[in-house]
Amino acid sequence: MAFALLLLAGCSGGGVGAPATTTASTASVPPASASTGATPPPAPAAPSFKDKIASFFSGATQKEPQPVTNAQPNVECPFLDIRQGASTLTFPPPPPDGSNEAMSLKYQGIFVRAARDCAVVNGQMVMRVGVQGRIVVGPAGGAGQIDVPLRIAVVSAPITAPKTVLTRLIRIPVAIGANDPNVDFTHIEEGLSFPMPSSSSDPYIVYIGFDPLGAAAQDQAKKPAPAKKPKPMAKPNPNAPTG
Repeated sequence: MAFALLLLAGCSGGGVGAPATTTASTASVPPASASTGATPPPAPAAPSFKDKIASFFSGATQKEPQPVTNAQPNVECPFLDIRQGASTLTFPPPPPDGSNEAMSLKYQGIFVRAARDCAVVNGQMVMRVGVQGRIVVGPAGGAGQIDVPLRIAVVSAPITAPKTVLTRLIRIPVAIGANDPNVDFTHIEEGLSFPMPSSSSDPYIVYIGFDPLGAAAQDQAKKPAPAKKPKPMAKPNPNAPTG
């Protein structure tokens, strides 16, 4: 695996990459001695889901991407970056006229950090992307639950005509308590698989961003089509000739 960490607080949001491997070592415990009556210490508890997430994000600090472990020569995990214009989420959305409605703001979402790891399986790049973010409660906000629309996109970025290789919209439910000034959320997306880049001049970039418009379009597509009104029956003509 090759890990990359994106520390977003106080930085420009540029992608960084670095390898990180973690190994768990266990020491054998000798059996209890019948003569002394000693008992072995209890076995260590299995790591919790929270610990596993923390381990995923504990990755690297180097700023250059490294080759993927056990992968083809000169293969690198794509850079991770924030899509321009998609680094902040507001509920409700800002007015279309661009006016400042700060007092009507319920919640604001920001990214805290993100990471990804990669492997090459049968010529395909297989990637995991993890995102941590924060929902800040605004002047009009309060307790409730919101869905955070996260977009992950893998983009081929040659010098000319960039194109989307893979895109995925994820809805992350976030519950907010009555006394919470802000709430953190975490999501790890598995199973992002796509073909290897054709050449070094055709690099891939992994973009993350908030996508409320994509979520709204998805909701609209799920709505059933309005039922067609039945055509009114023709009224009989009293002047029509009869048999």
